[in-house]
Amino acid sequence: MARGELRIYLGAAPGVGKTYAMLEEAHRRAERGTDVVIGLVETHGRKHTAAMIGDLEQVPRRTIEYRGAEFTEMDVDAVLARRPQVAVVDELAHTNVPGSRNGKRWQDVQELLDAGIDVLSTVNIQHLESVNDVVAQITGTVQRETVPDEIVRAAEQVELVDMTPEALRRRMAHGNIYRPDKIDAALGNYFRVGNLTALRELALLWLADKVDEQLGQYRSQQGIAETWEARERVVVALTGGPEGETLIRRAARIAARSKGADLLAVHVARSDGLVGADPAQLARQRVLVESLGGTYHQVLGTDVPAALLDFARGVNATQLVLGASRRGRLAQLLSRGVGVTTIAQSGAIDVHLVTHTEAGRGRRAGGVPAALSRPRRLLGFALAAVGVPLLTLLLKVLPDLTLASDILLFLAAVIVVALVGGLWPALITALGGSLILNWFFTPPFYTLTIAEPDNLLALAVFVGVALSVSWIVDVAARRTREAARAAADAQTLAAVAGGVLRGGRPLIALLDQLRETFGLRAVSVLELAEEATGRPARAREERAWRVVASVGEEAATTPDSGETVVPVDERITVVLCGARLEAADRRLIEAFAAQAAVALRQERLAEEAATARPLAEADRMRTALLAAVSHDLRTPLASAKAAVTSLRSPDIDFDEEDRAELLATAEESLDRLARLVANLLDMSRLQAGALGVTPAVIGLEDAVPRALDELGPQAAGVATDIPADLPAATADPGLLERVLVNVVANALRHSPPGQPPTITASAHANQVELRVIDTGPGIPEDQWEHVFLPFQRLGDRDNQTGVGLGLALSRGLAEAMGGSLTPETTPGGGLTMVLRLPAATHGMVEGPQE
Repeated sequence: MARGELRIYLGAAPGVGKTYAMLEEAHRRAERGTDVVIGLVETHGRKHTAAMIGDLEQVPRRTIEYRGAEFTEMDVDAVLARRPQVAVVDELAHTNVPGSRNGKRWQDVQELLDAGIDVLSTVNIQHLESVNDVVAQITGTVQRETVPDEIVRAAEQVELVDMTPEALRRRMAHGNIYRPDKIDAALGNYFRVGNLTALRELALLWLADKVDEQLGQYRSQQGIAETWEARERVVVALTGGPEGETLIRRAARIAARSKGADLLAVHVARSDGLVGADPAQLARQRVLVESLGGTYHQVLGTDVPAALLDFARGVNATQLVLGASRRGRLAQLLSRGVGVTTIAQSGAIDVHLVTHTEAGRGRRAGGVPAALSRPRRLLGFALAAVGVPLLTLLLKVLPDLTLASDILLFLAAVIVVALVGGLWPALITALGGSLILNWFFTPPFYTLTIAEPDNLLALAVFVGVALSVSWIVDVAARRTREAARAAADAQTLAAVAGGVLRGGRPLIALLDQLRETFGLRAVSVLELAEEATGRPARAREERAWRVVASVGEEAATTPDSGETVVPVDERITVVLCGARLEAADRRLIEAFAAQAAVALRQERLAEEAATARPLAEADRMRTALLAAVSHDLRTPLASAKAAVTSLRSPDIDFDEEDRAELLATAEESLDRLARLVANLLDMSRLQAGALGVTPAVIGLEDAVPRALDELGPQAAGVATDIPADLPAATADPGLLERVLVNVVANALRHSPPGQPPTITASAHANQVELRVIDTGPGIPEDQWEHVFLPFQRLGDRDNQTGVGLGLALSRGLAEAMGGSLTPETTPGGGLTMVLRLPAATHGMVEGPQE
């Protein structure tokens, strides 16, 4: 069976007309003879939307009872049984009422699609998971209902329903979106012009990415390699040289001239791994690219221009930025170079060749080390000095050999010397051997004159072969040394990455790895004071530097107090104390230093985020509190005030029964108000970390009855099963009573009539467990954590049922006492709240028993 197709109408905000446009499409398909039914459409009381439904067939909704109220959801089974060609399902991100077939409506839609039914649906940009935090930052409202981006991206069609902020606000003011009593609040909060403009831009950008993805798929399927300039993409090629930062900034300015252009940096690494770029330079340039909003990429290739253009065409780049060649004039005459070759093969891609201060200066070798070690070179010279005379003496003793045999033996001697000592000893052996062959073994003897042309050719070939073999042996040795060095560097960098990932503090882990790798005494990261930046005289003062992080003993406090100094930027410097390192180690150390700067920045960002998180949470709680407590504070106050006012009224003469009822109402309302205020105060103290906890030894057989007494007559039917030999628990008696009152009250609220909850207790290991078991509707497992969110009741549509502090506060109080509060599913249906507390140890103070 073919899977159905999904078409989504995407909007920037409520009221832009998504549902209306979806219904228009449903009517168009129905008029063409397509079997269309409405699985679910939310009109929200909007008369134009309701009228648009018209004569479209609607599948009756399913009614679900939850927490004493009735809700309606789409009947997935009925739609599947009806099997239309097209089903209309509104609000893709909606969360279904507990007890529904699926937790989310998009999961319902997936079932319809799997059954081969096409679906028309709607979603607002604020409900997409990837932009949820951005929307919260813009509007100040956290969207609890979200849909994974991949669900929307997988849709065959996504159509944007767009409207200007001004037009949407006019529609709001005319009463076409919300009820009149909500219009002013909406216009002054969520529906402000700035908010709507930002949401509209988010929707446009998200859809542009979706369209770009579809374009890429189409180009790939059709085998289209040439560039389509649908969107500007600027690629900058990095070699790891010092000119990289200049190229990146130039490419960023080019990209900034086109709204929405992408910046991509790419480095083509040699596939043999022997000749590489400076890793420290590349690390710094990667940080710069990402700070400018670009992305960094690395590809392998032996043909740099071909690899570079393959990458550019693969990302549909429109412009390519290269640096002017650093090679000298002679080298440019001998070969065209990367820049010229890339321009010649670029096709439709515009290539910018950017000049820089390093252009034409040539590539600095940086002190290339010898291919072989010094002892081996000395051994080669010694072997040449001893072996050539011995070979000459041996050939004089054996006079029957021809000149060809003599030449072959001397060639063998050159090869042996080359294998042992490398290029220079072999060159000396080759030149010396040619002179000896000419003097002793080529007629006329004992003169440098060569009479026969064949002998001259033989000697020339000997010299050429000897020089070639010497050069090949030297290059092979050099390549072997470079390969070993590259393998060691790669292994070291892999160890660094692993250590940083495993460490709780990446900067310290990185410095420890650096110190251990090179056997250093200490490593320090120093930061120059801001006022000393750019002032060399101040930078030499010790007080101008601050030690950000250090490992080892006797760490440096200034750059002058270390043996090796690696500047990272204008203010950050890494100082190494210990043995002086080889010049060949400098590049690897610079890579360490660049990563240390990145780790430092990440740690500081994490610290800032950790500092801002409590402030944001506190602000969120204050906002939620103001939005939620207004009803909860007014209701008990109004009830108590009405009861007292009625009792004091001289116009009404109440009998004793009515008077008792009014007094009970006032008392109940004031008790409810007292509990609410106590919960709010405790929650604020929990959030501020100022809650006082006095642990004591307390028996649950005493704590549970006091909590039930606190709940009054409503808890009369609660059954308890607490073993007589149950160990005592360690808890704060007052806080424990608050936890029990809130948990049991929640269980009573959701227990079916005539089936009160049950409280059981048991001991496991070093913990005492108390279970509050109800047989109510229960909560799906994926929603368990939601019930512990402050100011949020699971399944609420508004704040008319309370601020929802009970379970959130209970968990916080339990954790403050060293325990935990977790939900479990009651066998046969319902919810069990499990309170775990530490079992009492000897020496604790006995808690109060009353």
